[in-house]
Amino acid sequence: MSAAVVAVSGAAPAAVAEPGAAPGGVPAAVCGTPLSGDELARIGELSDTGDLAGDSLQRLETAVTRNQEITRILVSHRDRRALFGIGLDGVEEVAVMPLQRDPGAFQDREYAHSISLELLSRYLNNLHAAFTGGVVEAHWARYFALAAQCEVSGARAAMVGYGAHLAVDLPYSVAAVHSTPEDAPDYFKIVAAIAGAGDVIIDRTEQVYNADLGPLWRFYFVGEGLDLLVGKGVATKPLLVLADLGANVLIFGNGLALQDPALHDATAAEIAALFGAADVAFDVLAQLHAL
Repeated sequence: MSAAVVAVSGAAPAAVAEPGAAPGGVPAAVCGTPLSGDELARIGELSDTGDLAGDSLQRLETAVTRNQEITRILVSHRDRRALFGIGLDGVEEVAVMPLQRDPGAFQDREYAHSISLELLSRYLNNLHAAFTGGVVEAHWARYFALAAQCEVSGARAAMVGYGAHLAVDLPYSVAAVHSTPEDAPDYFKIVAAIAGAGDVIIDRTEQVYNADLGPLWRFYFVGEGLDLLVGKGVATKPLLVLADLGANVLIFGNGLALQDPALHDATAAEIAALFGAADVAFDVLAQLHAL
């Protein structure tokens, strides 16, 4: 695990095991009904990306199918560890995978498959660690910790997951697949599909968890609420930069910069600052909107 990722936003430790927890201190329940030992073990198996096989699209298809099953298990128990996964599952189903399966959707299909697989795998790897007693990266530990605090708004906790996925994992994914400026059209097509699937994310999260992501999701992608944050004194420089450039442009630029040794450390610090600023912003906005 890179020091840059560990440094993200003073994340809280993973949830303390509850009575009936699985071996290794993994909670059997997070604000829902307990999962069985078999279900916990199954999530551990499904989230292991080490055995994905085939070409890049086949591996992506397998990873998406596994995430769907994981989400079904957690949702059946109303377990809040799927507050992010339920939206991710919806986005993959209605937006990302239809594009990935379309032979004419991208100028470089291999690149498109690879970046989507890398991004999904980073979430699954942290989910695997959370369900097998492993070490969860700090930005995802923050998500799992908030999800386990049942008094915390579900919308608030879910948005930390989206922040981890988009502000941290996405730029590192851009770097990991050796993106170049020529890959920008394919990158922007994928993230536009994610942003455009906001209604699916909002609807599914509200249906299962009675949590309204709408105001926070619109803040993240549209910038609504920035004036409220200025009034509260928490509209930090990273958020102002985000609003000025747009999330998708800033994230892609960070991913390119991570590949330059001369820019890597400063960019990693910027990524950490953006995640931390967004986390504070979500907290303030959640309070203002009584989410």
